[in-house]
Amino acid sequence: MLTGTFTRAMGIVLGTALLVAAFVMSLWLGTTRMPLATLYTALFDHDPTRIAHLVVITERLPRASIAALVGASLAVAGALMQTLTHNPLASPGILGINAGAMFFVVVAVALLPATTPAHLVGAALTGACVAAALVVLLCGGTQGQAASLRVVLAGVAVTALFVSLSQGLLVIDQQSFESVLYWLAGSVSGREMSLVIPLLPLYLGATIGCMALVRHANALLLGDEAVAGLGLSVAWVKLALGLVVVVLAASAVALAGMIGFVGLIVPHMARAVFGVDHRWLLPGCALLGAVLLLVADVAARFVMPPQEIPVGVMTALVGTPFFIYLARRKVNG
Repeated sequence: MLTGTFTRAMGIVLGTALLVAAFVMSLWLGTTRMPLATLYTALFDHDPTRIAHLVVITERLPRASIAALVGASLAVAGALMQTLTHNPLASPGILGINAGAMFFVVVAVALLPATTPAHLVGAALTGACVAAALVVLLCGGTQGQAASLRVVLAGVAVTALFVSLSQGLLVIDQQSFESVLYWLAGSVSGREMSLVIPLLPLYLGATIGCMALVRHANALLLGDEAVAGLGLSVAWVKLALGLVVVVLAASAVALAGMIGFVGLIVPHMARAVFGVDHRWLLPGCALLGAVLLLVADVAARFVMPPQEIPVGVMTALVGTPFFIYLARRKVNG
């Protein structure tokens, strides 16, 4: 037990170090080259008359902060989703929650004359809730191996539905296309910290929810009987975990749009280091998810210089083969 605890603690320390390194890389590397000394002075001795300092403070610092926040959100949501459905293929992106949130964001941008960050947050939350409800209705429950497969199939159907609706709306209203293009592709470029402010109460609530439900999530790994053995309502525990997933996924979409596969990949990576105990797994997912998206965003800046590709494309390039591998392993037993 001591060895396991030590390994997990070292994993947290190493993950924190990787997060700091990835964050610094995100601030430092880009089309505007600068020495590390310039980065240091931009952060700690800011001169608003220097272009390099403005690039760091007004562009790269919000971008790196939002990338870390979105990556952590998606990874934790993915871990909880996999626990909730007992399905290693589950994630907010695959189960349609991200697509539902994205569709309602597109509707808000297309129909509202002046879309505010609060509008985007409200639209994303509404869409995520609608998508989650549709998946539950379509799969008809979450018991057993067959139901686990039905959850994924229902999620694929809901994703296809909302993606098609989003594309159809943009064809009809082409004026909105430019404003939502980066949300559709998934990007943290050009985002402002003002987007984060309406989300702070939601993130605080999700954090408290994760801390309060960690024991119940561990019990859920053993089956519904273990939850009932604690004197708790299985339905209420699943509903509470589902709400945390919806809040985290919708918040990520409101900030950065459709970024897939982070919630699928990272929980499997984290379990290899931290095990299945959610007291360690969720913080580990948050760290590794933030690191993954920061590194993917830095890499996206150099694939096709001087153009940048959306970070959602980078995560799809890595995540699609991983999803195929997991699916084949699940089918083969």
